[in-house]
Amino acid sequence: MSRTSTNGSPAALSSATLQTTPVDAEGGSEDRLPRSQVGTTPQHLLMTLLGDYWLGRTEHLPSSALVELLAEFDISEPSARAALNRLTKRGLLVSSKRGRKTYYGLDPRALPLLEDTLRRIVAFGTHQEKPWDGAWTMVAFSVPEVQRQLRHAIRTNLRWLGFAALYDGLWCCPWDERDATLAMLSKVGIGSATVMRAEIDERSTMQALFAWDLDALKHKYAAFEHEFSPMLRDARRGGLTASQALVERTKLMDSWRQFLGDEPDLPADLLPEDWPRARMRELFIELYDSLAPVAKARCQQIVASHSPDLAELVTHHTAAEPTV
Repeated sequence: MSRTSTNGSPAALSSATLQTTPVDAEGGSEDRLPRSQVGTTPQHLLMTLLGDYWLGRTEHLPSSALVELLAEFDISEPSARAALNRLTKRGLLVSSKRGRKTYYGLDPRALPLLEDTLRRIVAFGTHQEKPWDGAWTMVAFSVPEVQRQLRHAIRTNLRWLGFAALYDGLWCCPWDERDATLAMLSKVGIGSATVMRAEIDERSTMQALFAWDLDALKHKYAAFEHEFSPMLRDARRGGLTASQALVERTKLMDSWRQFLGDEPDLPADLLPEDWPRARMRELFIELYDSLAPVAKARCQQIVASHSPDLAELVTHHTAAEPTV
């Protein structure tokens, strides 16, 4: 049943600049997380760390503590400080001064985006148990060539909502995302778009499922298993240091997050019987949750060397019981 699209859309699966969170039509800083790239950037690492251990806190952390946290990932001090500056310009962090020291915290305006991102990440893989009505949400839009930035914003937001391009300008998703899609289209300001819920005649030579490259997806799941199964074995026997637990848990979250831009929890009815998503979700949850206490302890240790009081506020959530 594995099929490969012939219309060029699967290129998004391996794009080095695939964004997995929405952006506005102007490409501005509001409501935007760092791009999810091949290899994790300092900005993305830092937002993952803050989302894992500082979500919901209004207090600001010393910049030196954040720089030391990124050093766990072999990020140099200049690169770490550049990431802090860029995230502040993007409206995801806010800075404050106490004497000669600079502190950073999550911008309250970015909190809804961060919470929605976490919800989507930990819920990914659960739709397989959800019944599917056989219909597709279809979005058709037309954007003039001179408005390339608007076209990019629409495509990025559609991927985030679980759509893929069946044809250029015609996107599809198996789940009913009409309300969210119409809200997004209104926000970015597109004037020519149609959203519908429709069934596709089985006699069609181009089925909606062709918008996803199932072979490429299966290979990506296999790579995920190859990387993290040995780590789970190490975690079960207590073979990871606190520093390793922090680093590997963060890498795990970033790797799992990328699946959100690849497929929208495609219905089980459309997938081969041996589809690995559910098994990989079990791997993700067990490893992510089992590493949480030790990774949190390492995060606290680093923050404590700069501010013992703030270190007591470091927390963590689990995939099984997220705090949002």
